[in-house]
Amino acid sequence: MDRPDYLNEIRNRIKAEKYGSVFVATDFADIAENVKIGVCLSRLEEEKTLLRIMRGVYYKPEYSSLLGEYIAPAPDAVAHAIARNFGWTIVPCGDTALNLLGLSTQVPAVWSYVSDGAYKEYSFDSTTIKFKRTTNKEISKLSPKTALVIQAIKALGKEHVTDKIIEKIRSETSADERTTMLKEAQYATAWIYGIIKVICR
Repeated sequence: MDRPDYLNEIRNRIKAEKYGSVFVATDFADIAENVKIGVCLSRLEEEKTLLRIMRGVYYKPEYSSLLGEYIAPAPDAVAHAIARNFGWTIVPCGDTALNLLGLSTQVPAVWSYVSDGAYKEYSFDSTTIKFKRTTNKEISKLSPKTALVIQAIKALGKEHVTDKIIEKIRSETSADERTTMLKEAQYATAWIYGIIKVICR
């Protein structure tokens, strides 16, 4: 019986993903056990198929011929990879939510997420990612877009949600997403749900 070629299986899966994708060991849990996956990821780092961001987190490097260097991985992709590794549900919050929803062009100094996991902070290059534990009501059983919109509205505060903001959120969501949001957000804080009802009109 042929021995499974774990390295090639993992390499082929990575090749099928787009440049800039971020990976952790649990992404390959169906191929082999953790120790073997770790060895394979180290080998792929040696051959430059992957670059290591931090312990246990790797990405498929995207090279910019214009800049003449590799493009740094997206902090949001790194955050979601870390969450996958621990089995956490996470949602961007604060300035991070505003940036990802297009309500702010300012790049967050710290990429912040509410989570059903532990309070944790990670740094790579000049980027910091912070996870803050929250009640499950704020993140569980919500689609990613609904959860993102709730956190963005919360970050703005009731008095700062203008007609322009409402229109911008409406333009950043599809009709299907708004239908889902209207249903899912009914358990959010009353003033937030009131704004969501206006967005979904």
